[in-house]
Amino acid sequence: MKGLTLSKNQVRDTWRNISGNYSHWLSFILLLLVAVIVSPSFLTWNNITNQFVQGAIVGICAMGMSLIISAGMIDLSVGSTVALISGFGVMVLNSTHSIPLAFLFCLGAGILGGLINGLLVTKGRIAPFIVTLATMSAWRSVINQMGQGGPFTVDKDMYAPFRAIAAGRILSIPHLMLFLIFITVLTGLLMSKTKFGTYVYAVGSNQQAARLSGINVNRVKTLIFTYAGMLYGLAAFLLASRLTSIQAASAGMGYEMDAIAAVAIGGTSMDGGRGKIIGTFLGVLMLRIINTVLIMANVPPFLNGLVTGVIIIVAVLAQSNKKGK
Repeated sequence: MKGLTLSKNQVRDTWRNISGNYSHWLSFILLLLVAVIVSPSFLTWNNITNQFVQGAIVGICAMGMSLIISAGMIDLSVGSTVALISGFGVMVLNSTHSIPLAFLFCLGAGILGGLINGLLVTKGRIAPFIVTLATMSAWRSVINQMGQGGPFTVDKDMYAPFRAIAAGRILSIPHLMLFLIFITVLTGLLMSKTKFGTYVYAVGSNQQAARLSGINVNRVKTLIFTYAGMLYGLAAFLLASRLTSIQAASAGMGYEMDAIAAVAIGGTSMDGGRGKIIGTFLGVLMLRIINTVLIMANVPPFLNGLVTGVIIIVAVLAQSNKKGK
């Protein structure tokens, strides 16, 4: 009887370990099964690559958001930053007719935007929520003023080569899919193989303890926002390439919510201190699968925001329940 009790405890502990550390994998597999049941043809190569293409740009933003949330912060300016940079990026492309210059401009503008957020948080001692709420409003206002209600459209002579960056394929693998995988691997290595990654989790876990251990907390926070900004710049460049016409009022709208949702359901603690880059990657795909299942089930697309909000709440509640055990 005693041995039986021990066996039950072992099974329970094993399940807790699996559900706690691999919940994102379990959720991903469950969603795949649901999608296949709803549509047996879901697991075709074209449909799989389409999920990557649809989620790649938000996914790249989510990688930056993963670092920010892991450090116990938040960024609400994602969509506005992407809209601002993509609109100005198209203007740079049209004036220079140089794709490399447009690419460098987008990365540089993203780094600058992230640096501004980081310095306002650290040197200005303003809460990340307030800072990014302000820049969200400011950047959207600027791009709306520059656009004057009209789109930023790529010139005809640059359309084909610029569009090919986001729409092209290598051996039937979409470029956007490769971009997302590359950024995921890069960010994963940054977080798991460098001191910077350790510092990010340390700051998110306990800022005071991190500071007392010799970590320059302000520098780490600034670098986090700067790296995230660079990824937003890349996302803006790819968005401009994919659409070739940027609507100032709607471009990037809702990206911050989708990025936060992907990070949350991917297993990153919303309180900071713990994160999973592979979880965020799977979270991006899960959001796309959910969206596809809703479409196949004839659910009105206007309810996607409701679903995203519910996902965030459920993910945070699940994290709270784990802490309470």
